[in-house]
Amino acid sequence: QLQLVESGGGLVQPGGSLRLSCAASGFTLDYYVIGWFRQAPGKEHEGVSCVSSSTGSTDYVDSVKGRFTISRDNAKNTVYLQMNSLKAEDTAVYYCAGRRPNVPGDCVLTPGAYDLWGQGTQVTVSS
Repeated sequence: QLQLVESGGGLVQPGGSLRLSCAASGFTLDYYVIGWFRQAPGKEHEGVSCVSSSTGSTDYVDSVKGRFTISRDNAKNTVYLQMNSLKAEDTAVYYCAGRRPNVPGDCVLTPGAYDLWGQGTQVTVSS
């Protein structure tokens, strides 16, 4: 059974940091494009960041550029999202998702392009 499991969420003060993990089981993460998405109350899923399978290309939504960093550790079959300088507007449930690439370097922030999803982890930024 193919599964993605997120962890690392929690409550943090504005300006603080968290590192989210997305661990894969039942398959090798190397061959998958992985994206991070978030959903705040009353809002739709928003693409946050993605990393391609073959080239390691990355992309970020403008609102997190310079603050968030996505990385993958293929030896641990895990993708990380390092989140620094967190703001109240970053509060959301964060999900990781996977898809097989269409082309080398494939990395998109469109939720509908992904077919394997984790259960999500809550991130709350509040003083």
